[in-house]
Order: sequence, then C-alpha cells, then structure tokens
Amino acid sequence: MHIFYTPDIQNSPELPEEETAHAVRVLRLQPGDEVMLTDGMGNFYRARISLIAHKRCLVDIIETVPQPPLWSGHLHIAMAPTKNMDRTEWFAEKATEIGIDELTFLNCRYSERKVLKTERIAKILVSALKQSLKARLPRLNEMTDFKVFIQQPFSGQKFIAHCHEGEKTPLKDAVHKGEEAVVLIGPEGDFSEEEVHLAEEAGFIPISLGPSRLRTETAALVACHILNLKNQ
Repeated sequence: MHIFYTPDIQNSPELPEEETAHAVRVLRLQPGDEVMLTDGMGNFYRARISLIAHKRCLVDIIETVPQPPLWSGHLHIAMAPTKNMDRTEWFAEKATEIGIDELTFLNCRYSERKVLKTERIAKILVSALKQSLKARLPRLNEMTDFKVFIQQPFSGQKFIAHCHEGEKTPLKDAVHKGEEAVVLIGPEGDFSEEEVHLAEEAGFIPISLGPSRLRTETAALVACHILNLKNQ
C-alpha cells in the first residue's frame, strides 16, 4: 500500500496538493480506495478516499496506528555539505532510511559550499520516510555557522570526527545507548585545527570512524549507522 505524507491530517482530512497529484494522476486512485498516511510525527493512519474533485483528495480516517520508536535516544548529524550536492542529497536519503532524528548543515572554514537551500532536501527526506516505512520525519535545520553551532545548548553526548593527529575514541565504543548524541562531520578539506580545538573546549569528544579515509558523505553515513545500531 502506498504511503502519503500528510503533516496536517489531524486538522484537515485531505492530502496535500503534491500528494493529491501523485494519488490521482499517477496511481489513479478512486473514492473508496484505502490509503495509508503518515503525519511524520510518529503516527500512521489507515484512511479511505471519500472525495476527489478540483485537485483535492479528501479522506476519512479509519484507524490511527502509532509507530513505536525504532531506536532510543535522539540521533543528530551535523555535517558540512559537499561541493557536489548530489552527494549531500544521497546522504540525506540514506540517513533517513537507516534512521536519524535531526540533520544540520554546517558552514565551516574550509567548506566549499557556503550557501544551501534546504527545500529539495526536505522533499528527499519525505520521500525516504515513505519508502522506508517510517512515521517520524527527521528535523532539518538550515545551514549554521560552525562556531555558533558548537555553542548551542545540548544535553547529550557530543562528538567530532576529524583527520588531525591526536587521541580518538572509536565512535562505536564512545556512544551510550539511549542518550542524545550529535556527531560533527567536516567538509572535504576537514575541520581546521582551530575548529577542532574550539569544539573540544565546548565539550565535543574526538572520535574515529575507522582506519579508512572517508568522503564527507560517507563519514556522515557511517556515523549515522553506528549511532543507529548502538541504539537498537
């Protein structure tokens, strides 16, 4: 059964315009057909189409089905976007499929992309949410300056992955199950030494993602996977 993203379904019993177009023009659904909806906040809804008219698709809710959390804690990746946006979008899609709660893009000293519009990435997150049968949409934040981000209040575990010399703990050994966790992933040119120093002063723990040198989006996905596995 196809899943439709309906964030306002509790207040308005109809599909958003884009979802209506997919349901009517692509899938050719008709009144009386059953559909599955999600509000992106932890709930699925079994519904039946009641009316299709004038680019609108109204539904009647048959059953609300809360989805239990698929992992514990709050998993947050903060990464510098790649110069090639396809790689950043690939990460956003795969991280949503694996499981993530929040995604922030960082503007770092060596970032090759200083401006990022999140509208397209937001759509990718929704598509990945539906494809992976999840009911919780990751929170997507606008690009934030690195120095501003590391000073924001955060009650959980804080990690930074970098390639500079120094003692680092493998992320799989450092993360504690059930706690909030954020991992910083730098740009293609890595974090600057100053940024690493400032992050450590702000309480971020240097971590390793393994012996291989990884691309930005690969490192971010590895971190996402480790956090998710540790919190199953």
